Amino acid sequence: MLNKKTPAGLIFSLVFIGVALFIILMPYIWMLMNSFKSQIELRWNPSRILPIDWTLAGYIKVLDVTPFFSWLRNSVTVTASVTLGVLFTSSITGYIFAKYRFPLKSVLFWILLASMMVPAHVTLIPYFLIINYIGLYNTIYALIVPGLISAFGVFLCRQFCADIPDSLFEAARIDGAGDFSVYIRIVIPLLRPCLAALAIFTSLQTWNEYLLPLILIERVSDMTLPVALSYFSGFHARDTGAIMAAASMIMLPVTILFLALQKQFIKGIALAGMKS
Repeated sequence: MLNKKTPAGLIFSLVFIGVALFIILMPYIWMLMNSFKSQIELRWNPSRILPIDWTLAGYIKVLDVTPFFSWLRNSVTVTASVTLGVLFTSSITGYIFAKYRFPLKSVLFWILLASMMVPAHVTLIPYFLIINYIGLYNTIYALIVPGLISAFGVFLCRQFCADIPDSLFEAARIDGAGDFSVYIRIVIPLLRPCLAALAIFTSLQTWNEYLLPLILIERVSDMTLPVALSYFSGFHARDTGAIMAAASMIMLPVTILFLALQKQFIKGIALAGMKS
């Protein structure tokens, strides 16, 4: 009886996965194909998926009329800086919360967890006022400095550090290792799976961030790619091909990152779910 039902169940699963993949991928395929169409073809034959006459006019226009590489540099700089900062602050703070004893440790950790429950939109006005007060408004540092600490990152690293045997730290201290040496030589190597997952989550979130750059950055040259796409679309609303080309170019670095690190990404989701 099981053998008779297995093929039907397998066929149903494959059909379901195929339909789901089609629904998920179709907008991206439509966007990519439209980026290679001329404006005339987009107006007169919008329902056709594949272009009749392939053209790079949209990509040429994006590179010609916009400082695209400046926007790309800004996004890469912000994403790399925030990701590296989060990895350091989260790992060392999580290690301290897991293995050190100090006054109000539990209270501070619960405050940290409570901050994760507050919607980000609630803090936008205080966030803006603080950034403006310390003189970072309308600079790229307004996107970097406040993002260097992640409550979720601290929580995730703390959960992993709590599972590290105390005997490893005691043996290292007996051998004369200092606190920072223990952190570098023991904690960091053992946290590699956790840090890989955290790096992927943080980099994707930072790369796709739209609201904060929209509020904190005014200069066109300092925009990040998501805000730049909105800015470009506003001035070239009638040129659908160029807008699709800009969106495709913005999506390309994240796609390459995901394809290169897809194993770590899937593993990170599993590890984060197990530890949470």
